[in-house]
Amino acid sequence: MHLDNLTRWLRGSGLPILLLGIGTVLVSRFIHWVGSRYRDYVDSQVREQIESGGLIPEHSKRARTVTQVVEWATEALLYFLAALLILNRAGIPFSGLVAPATVAAAAIGFGAQQIVQDLLAGFFLFAERQFSIGDLVRLAQPGQAVGISGTVEDLTLRVTRLRTVQGELVYIPNGALRQVTNLSKEWSRVVVDIPIPADEDLEKAVSVLREVATKMGNDDAWKDMLLGEPTVAGVENIEVGYLQLRVIARTLPGKQFDVGRELRLRTALALQEAGVFPPAINVRRPDT
Repeated sequence: MHLDNLTRWLRGSGLPILLLGIGTVLVSRFIHWVGSRYRDYVDSQVREQIESGGLIPEHSKRARTVTQVVEWATEALLYFLAALLILNRAGIPFSGLVAPATVAAAAIGFGAQQIVQDLLAGFFLFAERQFSIGDLVRLAQPGQAVGISGTVEDLTLRVTRLRTVQGELVYIPNGALRQVTNLSKEWSRVVVDIPIPADEDLEKAVSVLREVATKMGNDDAWKDMLLGEPTVAGVENIEVGYLQLRVIARTLPGKQFDVGRELRLRTALALQEAGVFPPAINVRRPDT
């Protein structure tokens, strides 16, 4: 009797339900395989750019991020439609599911508010293109300049993975992101403030700084990272006993730290050679 019932069920709605379930799993595996192959291709292109010392293209970072979202959304939609078709083949009317679905939705809404908030925040991250995989970002509370800085290694609708300079991998729910500073978006800027004693020859100091900026702008090792020659903005601040001269340089995204260290080193060496010393050293000159 049980075998006859099973046979009738398979001949009726059982076989289509099994085929729908198997087909859904196979199509999902295929979508995941295509997404993985494309991500591997993008990763190989990014590695080549990194090894050659070049800049990672913005479209490459965006492509890898969008691929993950499209893959996840497609699989979710696939399983949702498959579930509807299976319920339809099983003879369960959709009208009878309205009340249970409402109760389930309310329960999920109350019990998983944080998850829903993370998914909505992740959706707007993608829609507004705030940052992508490979970007250098700083996460902090609103109004604060101190926070967690690192490179985005993974980005989904729910969570962001950040690799810090110390090598730590930080997992941050998207709903917890309050202030995101993208340090590698389109271009970056280096600002170097140099203290100069108030009784020093300012024209001489400015001339030395302009010479440093010109030489660095023409240096083959650094000019590809610079978006134009560094400029001496002039006196930025006047304090008791000293002034601050500011040098500004625009750089490629993510290159501001390397350029800033080199610019400070060249500035310090050039001022020492010219006999222009910072205020603290100027007080203890052996010839005074």
